[in-house]
Amino acid sequence: MDFEFNDELRALQSTVRRLAQDKIKPRARQIDETGEYPTDIFDEFRRADLLGLCIPEEYGGSGAGITGLTIAIEEVTKYSNVLGLMLLLTRLPTGPIMIAGTEEQKLRYLPGIAHGTQRASFCLSEPGAGSDVAGIQTRATPDPEVEGGYILNGTKSWISGGMQADWFTVFAKTGEASSRLHTDIGSFIVDASTPGVTRPRVDKKMGVKGIDTAEIHFEDVRVGPGQVIGGGFQLAMQSLNAMRPIVAARAIGLAEGALMYATEYVKNRPAFNKTISEFQGIQWEIAKCATEIEAARLLTYRAAWLADQGKYTKEYVPMLSMCKYYASEVAVKASGLAVQLLGAAGYMEEHPTELYYRDARQLTIVEGTSQVQLGLIARGVLGHDLWWD
Repeated sequence: MDFEFNDELRALQSTVRRLAQDKIKPRARQIDETGEYPTDIFDEFRRADLLGLCIPEEYGGSGAGITGLTIAIEEVTKYSNVLGLMLLLTRLPTGPIMIAGTEEQKLRYLPGIAHGTQRASFCLSEPGAGSDVAGIQTRATPDPEVEGGYILNGTKSWISGGMQADWFTVFAKTGEASSRLHTDIGSFIVDASTPGVTRPRVDKKMGVKGIDTAEIHFEDVRVGPGQVIGGGFQLAMQSLNAMRPIVAARAIGLAEGALMYATEYVKNRPAFNKTISEFQGIQWEIAKCATEIEAARLLTYRAAWLADQGKYTKEYVPMLSMCKYYASEVAVKASGLAVQLLGAAGYMEEHPTELYYRDARQLTIVEGTSQVQLGLIARGVLGHDLWWD
C-alpha cells in the first residue's frame, strides 16, 4: 500500500500548482464577474499539455489517466471551480468513446481534445430527465436513407460547455420514447456544425460562471453509422461512474482553497485583544474541516486509482459514489465555514469566500446529486457489493 505519488505525478502537481497560483488566482474574480469564457487560460492549459491528461498517448494525450486529471483539477480549483470544469470537460464527453468507441472514432475525436483544437460536451440531461436517465425523451430513429444511420430529435438541458463545443456525445432513446428499457438507449457523436443542431439558450447561473451551460436542440439531425457508439444505459452509467473522482477533485480543491483563505484571515484579524485564530472554538472548526478534507482526499484518490484500473462497473459503484458524495458535501461545509469565519467581510465580493460558497453548491447537483449517490451507495451495501465480512 503506497500513499505517495510517483515522480511523474509529483511533477504534474508542482507544475499545475505554479500555473494555478500565477495565472488562475489573479483571474478568478474577473472570470466570475464577466462570465466570459477564459480563452487565455484555455491556451495556458494547452501550452502546459494539460488538456490530454486522461487521454492515452496513442491518441495524442499524455496518458496520466484519471488520477493525473484528478491531481490537476484539485490544484486548479483551489482558486477557480470554473477552470476545474474546463479540465473536467476533457474527460466527460470523451469517456464514452474511450470506453466503447471504435478505433476510428478514437482517432478522429480524441486527438483534437488532447491538442486543444477542439472542445466537446456530454449531452444526457433533459428538461424532464436529470437524474432519471431512463426517462430521457430525445429519440434516435433509423435513417431510412442510410443503413446503420439515425435521425435525432430532442432537447438537452444544462449542458456544460455547450456553447463552446465542437462536438457532442449524445444519449437518446432508440426505442419508443415511453420505453424505460435500458437496451432502448443509445449514444452518438454529433458534430456541432451538423444541420439541425442549434443552441437556443444559455442559462443564467448562480455560480460557476465563465463556462456556459446551455440548451442543445436536435431537429432531424442525421447521424452516420460511423458516429454511433452504442453502449446504451450501461455506457452512460459507466461513463459517469468513472467521472466521480474527477468531480470530487473539484470539490476538494474548492474546500482546500476556502479553508486556506479563511485560516490566513483569522490568523491576522484582531478581536478582543487577540487574533480570531487564538480562540479554541475557531481552532476546533478549522480542525474538523481539515480532517474532513483529508478524508475526502483519501476517498477520491482511491476512486481515481480504481477508475484507472477500469474498475467503474457495478461492483465498484459504492466506492466511486462515496468520494463524489462526501467531497461535494465537504466543499459546501468548508465554503460555508469560510464565510462564517470572515464574518461580514466573508459576505462581500472583496473576498473570494462568497464565490467559493456559490460555486460549491453546484457540486452536490452535477453528475448525480448527493441523494442519487446515497442511493447508489445504499444499493451497493444492500447487495453486498460493499461488505466487510
